[in-house]
Amino acid sequence: MRANRGPRAARDGRELRLWKVGWALIAIFAAAILAAGSVFYSLIVLLDFQEIDTTAKLDAKTLFDIVKLSFGVVAGAGALVALVVAYRRQRVDEAGAHREATRLHTERFSQAVDKLGSDSPAVRLGGVHALAGLADDAPDDNLRQTCIDVLCTYLQLPFTPDPGNDPTHQEEHHRYLALRKVRHTILGLISDHYRRPRGTHRSWQGCDLDLTGVTIDGRLNFNGVNFSGGRVSFLGAEFSDGAQVYFRRAKFSGSTVIFFDAKFSGGTVQFSGAEVSGGSVSFAEAEFSGSLVLFDGAEVSGGEVSFTEAEFSGRAVLFTGAEFSGGEVSFERSKFSGSEVSFGHSTFSSGMVSFEDSVGPAPDGLLHAGALLPSPVIRHLPHAWLTPIP
Repeated sequence: MRANRGPRAARDGRELRLWKVGWALIAIFAAAILAAGSVFYSLIVLLDFQEIDTTAKLDAKTLFDIVKLSFGVVAGAGALVALVVAYRRQRVDEAGAHREATRLHTERFSQAVDKLGSDSPAVRLGGVHALAGLADDAPDDNLRQTCIDVLCTYLQLPFTPDPGNDPTHQEEHHRYLALRKVRHTILGLISDHYRRPRGTHRSWQGCDLDLTGVTIDGRLNFNGVNFSGGRVSFLGAEFSDGAQVYFRRAKFSGSTVIFFDAKFSGGTVQFSGAEVSGGSVSFAEAEFSGSLVLFDGAEVSGGEVSFTEAEFSGRAVLFTGAEFSGGEVSFERSKFSGSEVSFGHSTFSSGMVSFEDSVGPAPDGLLHAGALLPSPVIRHLPHAWLTPIP
């Protein structure tokens, strides 16, 4: 969790800044005189007044008009003063309301965090929902990000593995299941809020999501999410048995999404129909040893997708029917040793897909049948892959 994103830091960033009354009045009077002068000069030009009769005498009607004009100027000046004072009062009231909202948010935030530290799983679950509600009602984005960071930090905490369901460990097993329910609830809340369109109430799209080192053994649903801002990190995360992580039809157009050094050891991770048109999605140094990872029907038309130094040693990673029409996809120094990696029915029309210094058998469907000549988009293939099959 970021140290500089606490409620106090966010509050200090919204301190009210106003000019002194004297300077504000001088500025508003100067603007009014300038505007009046501009209008007067424009009228002189438009009405084509070439000269003024200096011999004319001042009659009573003209004198009365001048008096009315003088009172009008005084009234206008008073109105300007009232306007400045009203504006300042409004700003002060808004700042006071924001400080009060921040104070209440801070109190609720402290209570929710205390609940997360409780020994009771039920109380922790209440704290999780309280923090999610606080994020929804936060007065500003910094306070919302703070609540999200705390939920992510809870997922990063170490937890005791399942001791088993034998009679000697039944109590520990039940406690493990209860605490796992808390963790799965956080994953569910993250999914629900990120699927909401950006800019709508309760949407967390555009906020940072730090799941560094988290063990994901539950459901995380990002179907249809537009990753156009913020940073989503699964750095060093482990997707184990029970993981159901979905990015189906997700759009990556500006975010940085990181799976660097992640371990896909179980469960299913789907990017089916995902669109990468900008930003960066990195699987560098990831290990694909037991998860079923699907990129079927994915479209890469821009941005960067990196599998640099990734290791494919088990289960399957399928790019069936994927379309590569732009951007850069890198499998440099990757190791293909045991996974079924397939590019069957994929289309390579532009961009670049690099396999420089990769080792192991060629992925299925990557090379054209018979002549085994790669598409111009596919570059830096190991020499062994280009050897015709006897």
